[in-house]
Amino acid sequence: MDKQSKIIEIIGRVAGQKIAPAPDESLFESGLLDSFTLTDMVTALEAEFAIRIPDSDLNPRKFDSVARIQAYLESRA
Repeated sequence: MDKQSKIIEIIGRVAGQKIAPAPDESLFESGLLDSFTLTDMVTALEAEFAIRIPDSDLNPRKFDSVARIQAYLESRA
């Protein structure tokens, strides 16, 4: 499974629904994520990709779309 598919799977698990967002679709404007589910998603990303996301990076803008999440993860690799 590629990185983008893993990200979509995590978002779907956190959102509690099957999803197929476009890479640039806003996850917050679409209602898939909110400020409460952001922390759950970040925790899942940390576990899946074996990284640590600092609290200072918990900004919805950084995690607003699948493409932004993927770019963020690649910058942390």
